[in-house]
Amino acid sequence: MSWLLERLHKHKNNRGLMANLRCVLVDNKKHRAWPALNRLGVAIKDDNSAYIAGLFATHPEETSAGNFGATCKAIEQKRGEERSDDSKLTSTERRFQHLLAAERAELYGRILRLVLMAKSQGVPVNYEKLIPDLKFWGNRTKTEWASVFWTQDATPLAEEDK
Repeated sequence: MSWLLERLHKHKNNRGLMANLRCVLVDNKKHRAWPALNRLGVAIKDDNSAYIAGLFATHPEETSAGNFGATCKAIEQKRGEERSDDSKLTSTERRFQHLLAAERAELYGRILRLVLMAKSQGVPVNYEKLIPDLKFWGNRTKTEWASVFWTQDATPLAEEDK
């Protein structure tokens, strides 16, 4: 477990600290999170660690399995969204595609929305894997997430009768 997650687990029940950490997710409230980040040993300029701390404070239900693609797939399943035979995407698939198309400047907001959806559906998040994925955001991470999201329960297409 990373040092950040260890420290977050120690303070998980400190409601005041968690409330202050959530402020890092809102641009005009970030200054409220700085003392809390300092107490955790997170540098204020370390955007990824600060962001993970804010996400954890928002939704502390955690898993050690899968990446964020698996989390999004679990959200889709919990919401009862079923893929149809036509090319129409489910709403979670559209959000997930939107996330994969994100540039670094847009990434945090899109992840936050999906973490809030995960919270509402009771789906845990693998923060341990999310830390390096955010740090090294690029084609490799996007491909790993997409392959988990779209191949988890893939069934082969039936051949047409001749």
